[in-house]
Amino acid sequence: MSGSNSILPGFGCPVGFSDQQRIGIGHGGGGVLTRELFVKVFLPAFGNPVLERLGDAALLPPVEAGGRLAFSTDAYVVQPLFFPGGSIGDLAVNGTVNDLAMEGARAIALSAAFILEEGLSIDLLTEIAQAMGRAARDAGVEIVTGDTKVVERGRGDGCSITTAGIGVVPERSRLGATPIGPGDLILVSGSVGNHGMAVMSVREGLAFESPIVSDTQPLHRLVSDLLTACPETRLLRDPTRGGLAATLGEIAVGAGFGIELEEAAVPIEPAVAAACAILGLDPLEVASEGRFVAVVAAGDAQRGLAALRGHQVAGGYPAALAAQIGRVVAEHPGMVVARTAIGARRIVPMPLGELLPRIC
Repeated sequence: MSGSNSILPGFGCPVGFSDQQRIGIGHGGGGVLTRELFVKVFLPAFGNPVLERLGDAALLPPVEAGGRLAFSTDAYVVQPLFFPGGSIGDLAVNGTVNDLAMEGARAIALSAAFILEEGLSIDLLTEIAQAMGRAARDAGVEIVTGDTKVVERGRGDGCSITTAGIGVVPERSRLGATPIGPGDLILVSGSVGNHGMAVMSVREGLAFESPIVSDTQPLHRLVSDLLTACPETRLLRDPTRGGLAATLGEIAVGAGFGIELEEAAVPIEPAVAAACAILGLDPLEVASEGRFVAVVAAGDAQRGLAALRGHQVAGGYPAALAAQIGRVVAEHPGMVVARTAIGARRIVPMPLGELLPRIC
């Protein structure tokens, strides 16, 4: 059998050899190859004492006294798997960390499940796992349990990842304690649309003098700074699929009030605006993966902006990117109305479907 992976014509060996360079069906079988995948790829990337037990479940340390638990899960199917500024790996970590952060929670543990396509390069999978490990360490969280499944060649897109996360909301948290009402102001933590256009620029072969880089990053520290400055923050949301238009629309519908958006105040990088113009897209509908929208009391807005901009300066981001972009109003409940740069007004509809498929 040396030099061959078949035992009968037309049948692939379900076990294979441990020196394989590509994913085979045997890697999803729960046997020797599955364990080797964990030992050679995932443990070096995610290694921590909880995961190293390789148990059926992760046993976590006690949570902070008085804190509430938050739980989130999401799936990632982005194509291509690597894009300017990130990959499916760090996107999967940051996305779940950020979903927890939108409830004021700090992630304490993540799980990761991989759907791998037969034929995927193990070196490429290792790169993805290493990116996940770096993102987890940057976010101060550990990937403590996981799973792999392998599908036949042609029935997947190389690699899909599902992450779930548990976080702790501090007992002192006042996020959401006061409902949204007319007069509240809307802040955004940075420029929008970067992630969606970073992915699309690769797909469409677009080149710009200033390359578009995904904004994927963990947001919990930035959220903590904002909540320290504005403990009575009404609501946090991250404008992922559907972008700012979908997020503001959801806020307006959920609150039962209208939103007035100052379109010229929305921070959009020139290269992102140019790419949207070329592709005929509205940048308000393009996803961000490292930004959030905050609804705060009018009297807290300047403190909130100062906190966001101060954090951005420390992190090397231009301070001007955090902005106040609108307000909550009693008029036109459930609708977002934008004031354009020339003073006209237009309705900002929620996207009917997925404007840019496979970007997260």
